[in-house]
Amino acid sequence: MPGIRIEHDDDFDMALRRFRKQSERAGVISECRRREAYEKPSIAAKRKAAAAQKRLRKRLRRVRMRESREY
Repeated sequence: MPGIRIEHDDDFDMALRRFRKQSERAGVISECRRREAYEKPSIAAKRKAAAAQKRLRKRLRRVRMRESREY
C-alpha cells in the first residue's frame, strides 16, 4: 500500500500529487478497476494470452533492433 510522509512545510497539493503518482506506480488504481466486475475465466485466459503475445513481440523487436545495429 503506497504511503507518503508529509513535512510541516509541505503543500497539500504537492503531497496529493506524490501520493497519486506512487499509487499509480504500485498499480492500485488499475487493480481496483480490474476487480470492479466479474471476469469470466475464458476471457481472463484470452487477455493473458494476448498480453503474453504482446510481450513476446516486444522482446523479439528489441532483439532484432540489437542484431541489426552496425558498430
